[in-house]
Amino acid sequence: MSADSLGALGLSIRVALFATLLNAVLGIPLAYLLARRAFRGRALVDLLVTLPLVLPPTVTGYYLIVLLGRRGWLGAPVYAWTGWSVAFTWYAAVIAATVMALPLLVRTARAAIESVDRELEKAAYTLGRSEWRTALEVTLPLAKNGIIAGLVLAFARALGEFGATLMLAGNIPGKTTTVPLAIYTAVQTGEMGEAVLLVVALTILSCAVLLVAGRLGARAACATASRSRSPSGCPRSRSTSRGRPATASPCSSGPRAPARRSRYSASPA
Repeated sequence: MSADSLGALGLSIRVALFATLLNAVLGIPLAYLLARRAFRGRALVDLLVTLPLVLPPTVTGYYLIVLLGRRGWLGAPVYAWTGWSVAFTWYAAVIAATVMALPLLVRTARAAIESVDRELEKAAYTLGRSEWRTALEVTLPLAKNGIIAGLVLAFARALGEFGATLMLAGNIPGKTTTVPLAIYTAVQTGEMGEAVLLVVALTILSCAVLLVAGRLGARAACATASRSRSPSGCPRSRSTSRGRPATASPCSSGPRAPARRSRYSASPA
């Protein structure tokens, strides 16, 4: 594998990691709002988030150019003030990958959040928890398996992004050429051996990511089950403070202690 191909592989991993981080910061709160809040314009927000999933990537890339290009709605003022444009930089590749991968995370995380029992949230409210504290301590931990799955899908989508990246970041060797763009260039120039190596490397990397995510998801599911239930399927006994023994589970099979007689109960004649 040539030095350019190794550079493209490293750039793809870096772009996918940064895109996944941005998706986590933006997508998880957005998924929670769509799942748990009713607000004006909710349907429009849902439409805009889902749109990159159904539009051709080149169309999404065109919209990004109109928005962030040197003469774009946001790009022109930024270029006028700073003399810097995000287009045709590796930052543009990160933005393109983030936009294309965001729907996968939001839809997956939203479904996981909606599957959380609202009665558990209501119980937290009765204990004095605020909405955001309930979300952080109850809702999101219970939905973390779906959120992890969404992050994995977002990483895989960002790793293989092609069309929007080509439109906004271009195909500049050593600067914006990711693995999909390098494969396209290798095929166009007849370097089939290099293309095969890149395809195999990207396939192995994607499979490794999915395997690791599967293990993490299984461990998270086991940890959640062990925290919420005892081996017999009953709620786990709670230990008291100061090292005192734990109280028995309400459905434990052990012998019950005799009921303590109240001092006000009538004594036998």
